[in-house]
Order: sequence, then C-alpha cells, then structure tokens
Amino acid sequence: MFDNLSSKLTGIFDRLTGRGVLNEADVTEAMREVRVALLEADVALPVVKDFTAKVKERAVGQEVLRSVTPGQQVIKIVHDNLVELLGTTSEPLNLAVTPPAIIMLLGLQGSGKTTTAAKLAKHLKDKEGKKVLLASLDVQRPAAQEQLAVLGEQIGVASLPVVAGEMPVEIAQRALEAAREGVYDAVILDTAGRLAIDDELMNEAAAVRDTTGPHESLLVVDAMTGQDAVNTAQQFEQKIGITGILLTRIDGDARGGAALSMRAVTGKPIKFLGTGEKTDALEAYHPDRLAGRILGMGDVVSLVEKAAASIDMSEAQSMAEKMLGGGKFDFNDFAKQMQQMRRMGGLGGMMNLLPGIGKIKDKLKDANIDEKILKRQEAIIQSMTPAERKNADLLQASRKRRIAAGAGVEVADVNRLIKQFLELQKIMRQIQKLGKSGFMRSMLPKLGGFRG
Repeated sequence: MFDNLSSKLTGIFDRLTGRGVLNEADVTEAMREVRVALLEADVALPVVKDFTAKVKERAVGQEVLRSVTPGQQVIKIVHDNLVELLGTTSEPLNLAVTPPAIIMLLGLQGSGKTTTAAKLAKHLKDKEGKKVLLASLDVQRPAAQEQLAVLGEQIGVASLPVVAGEMPVEIAQRALEAAREGVYDAVILDTAGRLAIDDELMNEAAAVRDTTGPHESLLVVDAMTGQDAVNTAQQFEQKIGITGILLTRIDGDARGGAALSMRAVTGKPIKFLGTGEKTDALEAYHPDRLAGRILGMGDVVSLVEKAAASIDMSEAQSMAEKMLGGGKFDFNDFAKQMQQMRRMGGLGGMMNLLPGIGKIKDKLKDANIDEKILKRQEAIIQSMTPAERKNADLLQASRKRRIAAGAGVEVADVNRLIKQFLELQKIMRQIQKLGKSGFMRSMLPKLGGFRG
C-alpha cells in the first residue's frame, strides 16, 4: 500500500537531504512536489492544503534552515505532521464495559463487511482473549447469514443460529439475549449493506442502533474506492453516528488517499486496517507506524509483532538447537523455514515493513522475486522422497527430472533450489563449528558495535 506515494515522497526528500544547505525556495519547491504527490494519491484537496501549509510554516523557521542537517529536520516535520493527520494515537475498541460489548458493523454492500466481521471476531478471540458471538442481520443479500456462520465455524467463533423470517431488529435483540445468557464478552452485529446509501438502509441501521445501544459503531469502507470512501463515512456519521472506521483492502490500494483523508475529514478514528483476504489479515491501526511506512522508514515494530504471532516457537527452538548442536540441516528444515515466511505474509508482506525498501523495490521487481517462488520451492521439496529430503547427495539427474515433473517445473528450477539449499547448509555448518559462544562472539561486531 502507498507504493506510489511512498516512492515519490522518498525521491523528494532524497533530493532535499542531498543539497545540504537549504533556503526557503528549496522548501517551497519541495512542498509543491509533496502537494502534487498527495493529490495524485487521491488525498482530499482541503487536507492537502492544510497539511502542506503547516509543514511549510514549520520548515522555513530559522532553527531548521540553519541547522546542521536541514533536510533531515524537514523530513521529521513532515513525519510529525503526517502522524497528526493520521490521528496521532491509536484508539482501541471500547471493551471496558459490562459484557457483552456490542459492536455494530455498518457499510455499503461490497465493502467486505461480512468477512471483516469474522476477521474482527478472530482478532478479539486470539489477541484479546475474548469470547465472541457473531450475528448476521443481513436479510437482504442471499445466503449472507449462512456465509457468516461458515466463517465463524472456520475461525472457531460461535454464530447466532439463523431463524427464517426474522427482521434485523428482532435478530439483534435475540443476539443480545444469547450473548448475555452465554456470558459472551462481545457480540458483533453484521448489518445489511446496499449498493448505495438510501433511506431504507439508514432507517434499518438506525433502528438497530436505537434497539441495541452499541458501544462501538464501526463503519467498514473499501480503501480502493478513494474519496467515495470518505464521502460514505461522512454520510454515515451524519445520519447514524459512528465511533470508528475500519478500512478494508488497504493492501490493494497503491494510492492510499482514503486513509490519509479519513480522520481529517470525518473526525473519527481509524481503528483497524484490512490487509488481505485471509481471516487473520487485520491490523490494529497505529498512525505513527503508518507514517513511517509512507515515508519509507519501514515498520519494524509491526514486523516483530507479526513474527511473534506467526512463528512456531517450538519449531524455532528445535531449529536453533539443530544449528548449534551439530544436527544436519535438510530439506525438511528448509521447507519449514519457507512455511514460517509464508505465515508472516510472504516476501511482500515482510519487505513492506522493512526500512528503506521503497528505494530498491524496482530492483526487486526486476529480480522477479514474488510469492510464487516460495510455493514453487515448496512443491519441489514435496515431490522428493523422504530419503531425498534428508540426503541431497541422492539428487542425481534422473531423480531431478522426476521431481521437476512431479512439481510441474523445469529441471533448472530444481537445480536452483538445490544450489540455494547447499549454500544455506554450508552456512549452518559454519555456525555449528563456531558453537553457541563462538557464534555470539562473531555476531557482536556485526550488530553495530554495541557495548555492554
């Protein structure tokens, strides 16, 4: 996300820092370029005007222009103002209430509301340790209620049984009764959407709101729709009232203007970002982290959190013991490493969080690094026999042809994987020779010269 905007802003600031000494004309020209970049990213014009005016006012101050690193100072000012634009601080869900916490999801049809209900339920269950009940109030879209029930079963969250002929308000009342009787911590009400905002949609949503008194009324909007998403949020806030926003399909929006405009235009906080189709592709919204990503500074905190949530610690410990204890690294271990990487979002998901990655994205594209590589390599390993996975020396020409045919790849692909594996195996042997203490001693100088 924000690929185009991030690339353009990085280029602008690289030119600034490369000049050394700056004057007001330099800052004015940079802000003009920033303004164009934001408008091309589909950020609302009033938001762009206000943002660039604030940055310029602070950036032309004497303490900035006369500083030793004026370019870096300007980048810091842009970063701080970007965080302010995005909301300054993250605002979690209001769950500090007498159970059950009632969360009503609103939105237009096609915004991904039902899958978002499942994602949010999984997040509350896995990250917050909450007992959650899902309830579909959508009696308009065919099989909408059944869809939510299937998703609930997949993620291990209970859903309200479907009763034919019930209207949304009746379903909501039954959901609250079931949540209280079942001692649930939260109940998520998935309301019906429409292709466009109309009186029927708003009246139905208002009736559910008045009946249930939700603690959170979250609007689910598709980031891909740009300024239409912002307009939708304004209308729901005016007619129903919302407590927060959940932006979906952020991973597919290269421009990102909706996220940048949303808080400033509506005054309502973004609480979550939908980053993919899977039920675990939901991130809590952190303005400072998002600002870092947009400016090419990466988001190491989110990367570490993703690793902590995705990596099987028992497998990682077993791998570490094998590395340091003299065990032989084989293709089974190699496959496990690839699976861990895929659980973390694959190469793309990890690279987007790394600092400075924007500057080399074009080179990475030229190198044809994509998610298909991991899947192809896993397929090659799966086509090997158990003996071949344990002993790479067995992989002679005839076996390579059989493996390539089984995986649906060329023999050259098998050779590349074997070469990569042997290089990694060589590194593992070097680590084993060093031993634990020797490995740590060899790593310390490479960690930036830290001193105890």
